[in-house]
Amino acid sequence: MVDLQNGLPELTAKGLGLAVITYDSPATLADFRARRGITFPLLSDPGSSTIKAYGILNTTVAETSTNYGIPFPGTFVIDRQGVVTARFFEEAFQERTTVASMMLTLGTNSSPVAASRITTDHLRVTTYASDEVVAPGSLFSIVLDIAPRERMHVYAPGADGYKVIDLILDPNPLLVTRPLQYPSSEIYFFEPLNERVPVFESPFRLTQAMAVSPAREHREALADVESVTVTGTLNYQACDDRICFNPQSVPVSYTVRLRPLDTERANTQPASAQPANTEPASSAR
Repeated sequence: MVDLQNGLPELTAKGLGLAVITYDSPATLADFRARRGITFPLLSDPGSSTIKAYGILNTTVAETSTNYGIPFPGTFVIDRQGVVTARFFEEAFQERTTVASMMLTLGTNSSPVAASRITTDHLRVTTYASDEVVAPGSLFSIVLDIAPRERMHVYAPGADGYKVIDLILDPNPLLVTRPLQYPSSEIYFFEPLNERVPVFESPFRLTQAMAVSPAREHREALADVESVTVTGTLNYQACDDRICFNPQSVPVSYTVRLRPLDTERANTQPASAQPANTEPASSAR
């Protein structure tokens, strides 16, 4: 929820609105809004009717549980005609895609505040983390904007016998990662070998989604941690129209500041009000 509040100016600048829909009571939401300084609408969904209409009711929760009615958390992007144009749902209920990562996926992200620039004989790379500050469970992205030099290409997935460009992250038990995302490739015809292979010749983007682990067993290890550093290597093999060069490995590093999760329960009246969720149940734009 804090990430959504922090990302509100960017959403507004892109002409997007924001609302969160949750099964929590109005009293619970009012407490949460005041405590966390939330300025966008928090909508109470009595009986989870809207949650059910969207088909995201968490059916793993027993009807006898006080948590019954919660959704599988995620975000819908809705146009002015009420049509869903995109949706973001995570593998684990503790995870939430950050606003910046969603903007990257939608192709409306702003220029990064801080980026590293890497120059080799074959490539120019601009790389950065989508977010400067994250909480455990905030699903952010590592971005690599790559421009092959003139007449150069690098190999895309499916290029058998060649080193496909790849980002290999160093093991870190405090990080949860998702598969590296590639764009569509081009087919390169190498006439001397009568060979057609998938490559990247034009500028392209690789994105790697990840999160600092929200698991309970990692809370103690993260208790006094102010930042997390992600390290790894960008590996590739480049060729021009005459020769293929030796495979290369370029070190990369990213540091994000860490903020704690809000685990405080709502102090509402009447006492029977349901406890507030610490993250949005479902959001719509």
